[in-house]
Amino acid sequence: MEDQKKLCSTPSEPEKYSKELEVAVRAVQMACALCQRVQDSLISKTNGQVQSKDDNSPVTVADWSVQATVSWLLSESFGSKNVSIAAEEDIQKLSKADAAGLLAAVVNTVNECLAEAPRFGLKGPNMALGTSEVLEAISRCNSTGGPTGRFWTLDPVDGTLGFVRGDQYAVALSLIEDGKVVLGVLGCPNYPMRKEWLSYHHRYHRIISKLTPPISESWDKGCVFYARRGSGEALMQPLLHVNQKLAWPNSARPVQVSSIDNPALATFCEPVEKANSSHSFTAGVAHSMGLRKQPLRVYSMVKYAAIARGDAEIFMKFARAGYKEKIWDHAAGVVIIQEAGGVVTDARGRPLDFSKGIYLEGLDRGIIACAGPKLHDKIISAVDASWDSSSL
Repeated sequence: MEDQKKLCSTPSEPEKYSKELEVAVRAVQMACALCQRVQDSLISKTNGQVQSKDDNSPVTVADWSVQATVSWLLSESFGSKNVSIAAEEDIQKLSKADAAGLLAAVVNTVNECLAEAPRFGLKGPNMALGTSEVLEAISRCNSTGGPTGRFWTLDPVDGTLGFVRGDQYAVALSLIEDGKVVLGVLGCPNYPMRKEWLSYHHRYHRIISKLTPPISESWDKGCVFYARRGSGEALMQPLLHVNQKLAWPNSARPVQVSSIDNPALATFCEPVEKANSSHSFTAGVAHSMGLRKQPLRVYSMVKYAAIARGDAEIFMKFARAGYKEKIWDHAAGVVIIQEAGGVVTDARGRPLDFSKGIYLEGLDRGIIACAGPKLHDKIISAVDASWDSSSL
């Protein structure tokens, strides 16, 4: 496109994956707009749009609609034969006889979103997609990953529990080639522009926003983070507002991790959900290494965004026995933190392995993401010292 601008700091260097990254960012911008509309309707009334998966985690119209939309956009941009996607959702529940109303809502939501594709600089369908086409787009996301070739990972709504509660969530899209994450895009529709608002529930943020003059930038929220492996930079651009057109690179600016390396001054993030992580062990590690601030408990991969932008310094997640981390829950966030100057490893200090299928196989105890190597080394030491006495 004529308005494309270079994303790399060295314009003469060949820009591998630059087209893929731009399409991915535009697609995630569209997905975020879709999610915002659905979340608004969920907060006002449920409408039966929240279902339960086999593991009792919630899934919404937005999950299926985003997956269908992004799948269709990637296939349209690069050719369906060239696109392989590993993603969170399947069509099992949507295909049941008693899900006709839910399926109709998904089809309608997808078509409303795709109708706006030109505003985001992408080509939409010539006519509205039918039910079979939407189901096909969702079910096409059946890649099992692996060590060779190219595939995308997509978590259409990461942090669905936060989403249905009107709080933080993320749309996470990454591209993996030969087992390495080569680009990542993280859409965070409710991510506030001021760090201190991360500590407040988003519904409180909504109320305060209505009481504040709209000219105030204090309540601005919503952004997309993205990075390309080896570029040496991570970027953030604001979400596109209603009726605006996305002119690349949409006021993007670089983000960097915090320079804080003193544990006493560091802020650490941990998951809100207790079902698949151990808050008590995390608290013990934090205490032993001198972390004194209250943890920032945030839904979804927004934790990765917080570290990449320098709003927090540490993210620790230690899974309970039997829980296996999925690649789409981490891939986009990992490359964004790394290109922003941070470090992400397992608890032994080894890089996360995205070449073993849809799970992070061989993960040693947990995941540690932080702003720099000094903090990272201290966390590794504290984990080793505390692990034998833990019950994980």
